[in-house]
Amino acid sequence: MLPRLIYLWRFGRLPDLAAPRRFSELVYARKLFERDPRWPALADKVAVKAHVAAVLGDPWVIPTLWHGTALPEAPPWPRPFVLKSSHASQQSVFVRVGEPLDWAAVRRRAARWLRRPYAPLLHEWLYSEIAPQLLVEPLIGCGRVLPVDYKFFVFGGRVEFIQVDLDREHRHRRVMFDRAWRRLDLAFEFPADPRSVAPPASLERMIAAAETLGAPHDFARVDLYDVDGQPYFGEFTLYPGSGLDRFRPGIWDLHFGSYWAEQRPRVRSGGQTVRLVHRAGRSERRADRHHGARALGAAMAEDKIDEREHG
Repeated sequence: MLPRLIYLWRFGRLPDLAAPRRFSELVYARKLFERDPRWPALADKVAVKAHVAAVLGDPWVIPTLWHGTALPEAPPWPRPFVLKSSHASQQSVFVRVGEPLDWAAVRRRAARWLRRPYAPLLHEWLYSEIAPQLLVEPLIGCGRVLPVDYKFFVFGGRVEFIQVDLDREHRHRRVMFDRAWRRLDLAFEFPADPRSVAPPASLERMIAAAETLGAPHDFARVDLYDVDGQPYFGEFTLYPGSGLDRFRPGIWDLHFGSYWAEQRPRVRSGGQTVRLVHRAGRSERRADRHHGARALGAAMAEDKIDEREHG
């Protein structure tokens, strides 16, 4: 019941999970009831690189400078670099040239990432199947600002929409396009940027790559970068926004959902290995509420520690 109440708090209505039609409802139904054994390896930021290299080739993969569970006492990697967790979302530290660095605080923060149960926070099953670890990558682009993030919504192997995230560290703006780079008149969780946004130089290659990677699934979001015309893989996203990002106007939630709903029967009948989880009994729901609330409380407490150390 707790996940449904969170949805109610965000949208002012309960999700229809018996016959989901909205994009947000379909994400919710996936994370609560669907279990595909392929998904954890795709969401694992370390393991997925071998898959992408095999499918697209090594040039698409950002090199891994290090991965493991215990950071060294001093960072040996050349700046700029990024430290992130392999098993969660929104857990990263950017280390740039010429900026002060409290490495002891970074190590404490990373230890909390490994210690904190991430999957129960928003009831996202696949993260519970990923062994927690850390990884370090070079910070691609100019090294000062984060590269533009291009997120491709792939439904049954076809890119229909492209989400562009700008200035993610400071004044996050988001612009939505269709596959022909026609701007869509909507805001998706973050305000739309009024400026004109040119397509990346490698757009056609990025669309083809996203469709290749997303083809086995009824829906997947494939996140890519373009640096001076060279496309790079970022990550697979299978629970975008955990189903809690809001479209404005709300009719777009149904519009995006219609593409996904159309693919579900076709892909299900095509041999996809998704296992559906039956509704939990009363004792299981009570335990689910207990563990979810406890994990959320622990996360909020540790976020306050992060704010004090980095704020």
